[in-house]
Amino acid sequence: MPINIPRQLPAREVLEKENIFIMDADRAKSQDIRPLNILILNLMPEKEKTEAQLLRLLGNTPLQVNVSFMRTATHESKNVSKSHLEQFYTTFEEVKNRRIDGMIITGAPIELMEFEDVNYWEELKEIMDWAETNVTSSLHICWGAQAALYHHFGVGKFELPGKCSGIYKHTVQEPKEKLLRGFDDEFFAPHSRYTDVNAEKIQQHENLMLLASSEEAGPFIIMSKDEKHVMITGHLEYEAQTLAEEYDRDCKKGIDIETPKNYFPDNNPTKKPLNVWRSHAHLLFSNWLNYYVYQETPYEWS
Repeated sequence: MPINIPRQLPAREVLEKENIFIMDADRAKSQDIRPLNILILNLMPEKEKTEAQLLRLLGNTPLQVNVSFMRTATHESKNVSKSHLEQFYTTFEEVKNRRIDGMIITGAPIELMEFEDVNYWEELKEIMDWAETNVTSSLHICWGAQAALYHHFGVGKFELPGKCSGIYKHTVQEPKEKLLRGFDDEFFAPHSRYTDVNAEKIQQHENLMLLASSEEAGPFIIMSKDEKHVMITGHLEYEAQTLAEEYDRDCKKGIDIETPKNYFPDNNPTKKPLNVWRSHAHLLFSNWLNYYVYQETPYEWS
């Protein structure tokens, strides 16, 4: 089934070339079914890239999904045009009286900052509190996952000795959990961050479950026991070249950084990396949409 996105959204052309099933509003209205309404709070600086990454995964399930994008009103993005934001993005003030089936909060390259020092932290807290009663299930990615763990569950983050960047092997901890249905016992996933969360604190927390983790990269998939919050500390949505682009960007800035681990063939940055996590990325998003959003959200919000 398709995702319903604006006809003019730049990501549409990218997805159409990849044969992702999409439709516009006119065709969606002719469908006599109840589509899911998914709100994406996009905190990433290069918003158009993140849009395509997430839409690619949301558009590969049997469900019809209406996708809308939200930005923070208290932070001005410098890496995307104002016209793009005005045309395709809403603010919390415009959606706070709505009910949403599912929400995704992306990462942001600010993990070295204290949460309280982020200029949109108060706004983000208001959004996360609103989601408790207005959203069926929320999926938090990377810094968004750390923010949710801190705000909802009091689990803080800590700085790593160096950047955690690369492709890491993960082990499934809870194979019977619906979110991990179809997962291999071991699987690979990308990480790109300077901070981490403590696995022991998560395992000891009465309201959290650690579903998958890595010996090298730490906790990866975390879920609240009420199933309303899924926290992913890495970036399953990344494309094959994303880490290479980040590495090249950091090198050009003069940052002393190691080559992403287990990423480039023969650890040679001149060789094209392979995507070895794509199937699990699609599976996780499909499971989340089906079991935690579609199966749980009411047909009509009262």
